[in-house]
Amino acid sequence: MKITKKIIVGLAAVMLMSTNLLNVEAAEMADNTRKAVKVVQTAGRQQLGEFAPDFARYNDDILFGEVWSKNDMLSLHDRSIVTVSALVASGITDSSLKYHLQSAKNNGVTKEEMAEIITQLGFYGGWPKAWAAFNLAKEVYNDTSAVAKTASDNETLENIMATSLFPVGGENVNYAQYFDGTSYLNMLSMDQVIIGNVTFEPGCRNHWHIHHADKGGGQMLLVTAGRGYYQEWGKAPQELKPGDVVHIPANVKHWHGAAPNSAFQHLAIEVPGENTSNEWCEAVDSGEYNKLK
Repeated sequence: MKITKKIIVGLAAVMLMSTNLLNVEAAEMADNTRKAVKVVQTAGRQQLGEFAPDFARYNDDILFGEVWSKNDMLSLHDRSIVTVSALVASGITDSSLKYHLQSAKNNGVTKEEMAEIITQLGFYGGWPKAWAAFNLAKEVYNDTSAVAKTASDNETLENIMATSLFPVGGENVNYAQYFDGTSYLNMLSMDQVIIGNVTFEPGCRNHWHIHHADKGGGQMLLVTAGRGYYQEWGKAPQELKPGDVVHIPANVKHWHGAAPNSAFQHLAIEVPGENTSNEWCEAVDSGEYNKLK
């Protein structure tokens, strides 16, 4: 069968149109499945809460709590690129740029991408600004101290929130009655295995509690930032630092939380079991806790 040139062109046009429609449909499906991640910021209230409470609220609740949290529309990766570009172009190369460079790194902007971004900004925003930005970017992207922390290192809540590997989440109000101090909770998984990212301000710890189970059960803690403690009833407190793993058996009374002078973060993994339940007990004795370093 002989197919004319017109028919071939027509078929090619139809195939191209179909491909474009499939690409559009795939993009729309991707957008529909993207979920917003709530961004929590406390720097405004910590640094300006008393001096400029309105500005602090705008910074924490509006800029980060609403604008940055619309990452289902514009991803955190892309928002970081936009923010770094605006700061460099404006000649702002102080600690605020370093903070957003660190956030960009945490949000998946690679060192190679950042080098290209700043290089292009040099042509459009100014060569000296690019040089200044590169000096800060080298510090951020070549810094391995966050990975190799020792037990003697203390951490601020603000820095843990800025560099957290997982979203921090909002203030842990539902369980506040079982904590001394302020904590933040973001449930990373409610399917298969329950996993929560728990962040403690300095001095914050939960009450003594027990994970009951007839079979299996218990909890695991994966320490991701800061410095804290874990203690089982009748035993000495155990100091915790990034990289530590704690296996908590079922039916064992215990507590865990931050050191008195350091913020702390861990992933709490609920171990599946039969007839599991949690029992909250008394608060940790303040006198005993204050003996910890």
